[in-house]
Amino acid sequence: MHGPARQGGARSGAPLVSVSAPVGPAAHRLSAPDGPGPTSAPARVYLAPGRLYASGEDVQVTTILGSCVAVCLWDARAEVGGINHFLLPSGSPASPRFGDSAVALLIGQVLERGARRGRLAAKVFGGACVLEAFRADTWSLGARNVEIAREQLAAAAIPVVGEDVGGDRGRRLVFHVRTGAAWVRPIEMKG
Repeated sequence: MHGPARQGGARSGAPLVSVSAPVGPAAHRLSAPDGPGPTSAPARVYLAPGRLYASGEDVQVTTILGSCVAVCLWDARAEVGGINHFLLPSGSPASPRFGDSAVALLIGQVLERGARRGRLAAKVFGGACVLEAFRADTWSLGARNVEIAREQLAAAAIPVVGEDVGGDRGRRLVFHVRTGAAWVRPIEMKG
């Protein structure tokens, strides 16, 4: 894995068991922490497309992105964060599947867990054009997903402090909800 994502930077299946901590059926735990204490490893959670996860626990969330976008939010002082994984820029009814509502839903979840709006920071990932047949099109689903994420964050007055977006490859993203650290690895998407 590469190091933490940076603004404008180019760094770019396990058995699934339900978890009770995320919002709804948002994610699946891949492993449990090693035990109590400051040296224990964070829990690991897999976030499926169209879902979101928010927590104040020591958790690393992994998701796979193609044209989809993940918005990561966190409040460093409260050590609360969250991530969504939306598929389309807009739709109805309000759902984490759609960018126009996924960002607002995520903001609400992190605020419920103790974050303060004025301390939130965001990172945006994904939005690739992974299918070669669509690369010549002037309209790109991935680009539109990135655009709606940026619009929603700007409307909420939440600064985007890092992103790894666009391109023609998928991404494997790992986000640490307590610290806001994110790691991205490019992956080849078949399609």
